[in-house]
Amino acid sequence: MATPGTTAAPPAAPPPPDRRRPPRGRRTTLRYGRRDRISLALMLGVPAFLVIGLVWLPAAATVLLSFTRWDGIGGLETIEWIGTQNYTDAYTLYPPFEPALRNNLVWLLFLFAVPTVLGMFFAVLLDRELRGGPVYQSVFYLPVVLSLALTGFIWQLIYSSDQGLLNAFLALVSDRPPVDWFGDPDINLYAVLVAAGWKHTGYIMLLYLAGLKAVDPSLREAAAIDGAGPVRTFTSVVFPALLPINVVVVVVTVIDALRAFDLVWIINRGRNGLELISALVTSNVIGEASRVGFGSALAVIMLAFSLVFIAIYVSTVLRGAQR
Repeated sequence: MATPGTTAAPPAAPPPPDRRRPPRGRRTTLRYGRRDRISLALMLGVPAFLVIGLVWLPAAATVLLSFTRWDGIGGLETIEWIGTQNYTDAYTLYPPFEPALRNNLVWLLFLFAVPTVLGMFFAVLLDRELRGGPVYQSVFYLPVVLSLALTGFIWQLIYSSDQGLLNAFLALVSDRPPVDWFGDPDINLYAVLVAAGWKHTGYIMLLYLAGLKAVDPSLREAAAIDGAGPVRTFTSVVFPALLPINVVVVVVTVIDALRAFDLVWIINRGRNGLELISALVTSNVIGEASRVGFGSALAVIMLAFSLVFIAIYVSTVLRGAQR
């Protein structure tokens, strides 16, 4: 109690809160209930089970079967281990392998030279926000979403030797006889490449269009201030900034060239000038020959080529994540 003539002392201020950081090494643990654990187990377990069961185990089995001789009819006891003989026979004793490898290389070079360049060009035009841009974008991307059956029907109408649109046009401008575009082994590969490029262009356009939308506008403004024109700005500023998209495009194009199968199998089951490695794999595994081990060796060769570019893509993504 204050005595007369004195002033009472003000109440003491509360101590300031302790703002010190918790000691290093001490982490806050989250406690999950039973329902949370079940949800996490399902979210992680079901996709992992599907990937392991439908991708990794069949891939591992394919690698193991590539070193064996098996017709796929008898039981597992009929599998004969022969080492690397299947790979040796593919290079030395299997005549369709060399033209198939060459056709896959031609397929890859064509996809890089024509559809990829066209897709990039269309993406640059659409990125400039032209009038009717969404309509053009839908038209260019439409072939990508079409089913295989419809795609084959469309190109049959174009390439048919009897009533095809291309032969009808050639008949109007010249007197040459109709061309069997899918039957002639000298030109059928290039006819199929045009159909494949028709689908590939729209996919590449969408990838580059998404990449262009993500480029920092200040880069283009700085290039314009320095006096760079549109072409110089794209080649020196924008295109290097699209490095992640370029890597994705390279990987996608290589994988599409290696797994090219559907159109050539529908046309003539990968024969008569349309030999591809994927078609050889199918004809050996499920064809009349039923050489599962040899077909597995061809599939492993395709897998080896794909893994090189997949490893490049994964390493690029990981480096970008670290940065």
